[in-house]
Amino acid sequence: MPAADEHDAKKPRLDIPSFRLNNGALMPACGLGTWKSGPGEVEAAVVASLECGYRHIDCAFVYGNEGEVGAALKKTTVPRGEIFVTSKLWNTMHAASDVEVACRESLTKLGLDFLDLYLIHWPVCLKSGHAFPPKADEMTDVPLEETWRAMETLVDKGLVKAIGVSNFSVPKLQRVLEMARVKPAVNQIEGHPYLQQPVLKTFCDENGIVITAYSPLGSPDRPPRVMDESDPVLLDYADLGRIAEELGRSPADVLIRWAIQRGTVVIPKSVTPKRIASNLEAASKPLPEATMAALEKFDRGLRFIKGTMWIPVDTQGPLKTVQDLWDE
Repeated sequence: MPAADEHDAKKPRLDIPSFRLNNGALMPACGLGTWKSGPGEVEAAVVASLECGYRHIDCAFVYGNEGEVGAALKKTTVPRGEIFVTSKLWNTMHAASDVEVACRESLTKLGLDFLDLYLIHWPVCLKSGHAFPPKADEMTDVPLEETWRAMETLVDKGLVKAIGVSNFSVPKLQRVLEMARVKPAVNQIEGHPYLQQPVLKTFCDENGIVITAYSPLGSPDRPPRVMDESDPVLLDYADLGRIAEELGRSPADVLIRWAIQRGTVVIPKSVTPKRIASNLEAASKPLPEATMAALEKFDRGLRFIKGTMWIPVDTQGPLKTVQDLWDE
């Protein structure tokens, strides 16, 4: 498990842990997620988050709202050096000639000179104009080595401080580590008690890769294209509700702190100021070890973001099943 630096990061109001990345930087353990935040909502949400003490904002090109995040960053009085900003390289921009272009586009929208962290969003390569799900001829196969070399160049040029990946399995991480000059600092993956991925977490811990857990509440508002109506609702799980009630906390509070206490960064999304503040407060309040042990037993290996949107409708592309995506 990566060591959390509880006191050497500058804390605005609450004692929120940070994790030290392999480049020496501190990454606050609780960040504001911006996926699924609609137009006209994100700017106010980012402003509210920074006002109540967040110092970590998670973005991506494909979310379509980096301009609003940038507007919020211009409004804040929090110094740039105290804000950790992540963005992600989209699937259509994996070619070496496209990576810097994509990064600079995100920087322009965000109004920043550099990113603290830049991730390969998915280990999936698409041509421009892709659909969900894509057709086989809309997919392409840019070598991972080519993309990673271009990501390393971003570090060399000072455009990003650290680089990493998202939705990468152990075999895909091994492939990066075997050829990397600049090691991946982070792997952002789905993470909650129903999907704990202990083998992947152990591998990341052993290789100094910090995990960021997305969809920590089970993503109940995920888009219809990735929704499986047969899936349970994590926040409604009776055993979770009983644990939360015994602690005098909400189920969401328990899930957020669980993610941090097991040694991962967490990025809950909200556009409601009251919820934004309560999520950060939850991140600062430890859970009893007995609760952590009980939550460990919830694991079902259940993905809410299954990756089915990347399987071509004609199943003739590089990915034919979700097992190919996750190497399962």
